[in-house]
Amino acid sequence: MKLIYCDESCHLENDGNDIMVLGAISCDDKVKKDIFNEIRAIKEKHGISPYFEIKWTKVSNGKIDMYKELIEYFFDKKELEFRGVVAKGKKKLDHKKYNSGDYNKWYYKMYFLLLNHMISKSDNYRIFIDIKDTNGGSKVRKLHEVLCNKIYDFEREIVKKVEQIHSDHSEILQLTDLIIGAFSYYHRGLNSSESKLDIIKLIKEKSGYSLNGKSEYFEKKFNYIVWEGRR
Repeated sequence: MKLIYCDESCHLENDGNDIMVLGAISCDDKVKKDIFNEIRAIKEKHGISPYFEIKWTKVSNGKIDMYKELIEYFFDKKELEFRGVVAKGKKKLDHKKYNSGDYNKWYYKMYFLLLNHMISKSDNYRIFIDIKDTNGGSKVRKLHEVLCNKIYDFEREIVKKVEQIHSDHSEILQLTDLIIGAFSYYHRGLNSSESKLDIIKLIKEKSGYSLNGKSEYFEKKFNYIVWEGRR
């Protein structure tokens, strides 16, 4: 059984941002507990509670060494794999023409673009999504339906479950938040935080990618695509 932990940034239609970032980290369920414990140990090593919630918004000079070690940990841990989608041009999308006037249809298309690359018909999966708001339940059910229909998994034997969880209950989901936060910060052209720029620089160095364009198609460890919408 494979576990996939998903997070999103700038995902609301009218949030004032021209991008949306989706990201996911996957691992085998057999190593999940070890990974949780190892990440908690990194927190403790830096004098932080093991139950402190890692978040991109909390990256600061005071905790920069811990956050750098967490990035190093992700790239060194062979069992963890990342996939990201940066969708640009959100404000100019013609939903009336392409999505029956429904922003959510485009949102599910982007999620399928994210997850289809991570799902193999020879395995089965549980997918966890960070709880964002009270409307998340219906969106998660719809996402499960869309994913299964797209891959002809009508009996839900491949994608067993899609469910919401709180990020403070999952170290892997917190790590996902950290990486997609870096993508979001970089692609919005922000530069006011030296510590966040240091994390972005480290991700570029460790991955060997610029965070623009896309990774190699068959890249497993750090796979991403920058999708651009057209009017």
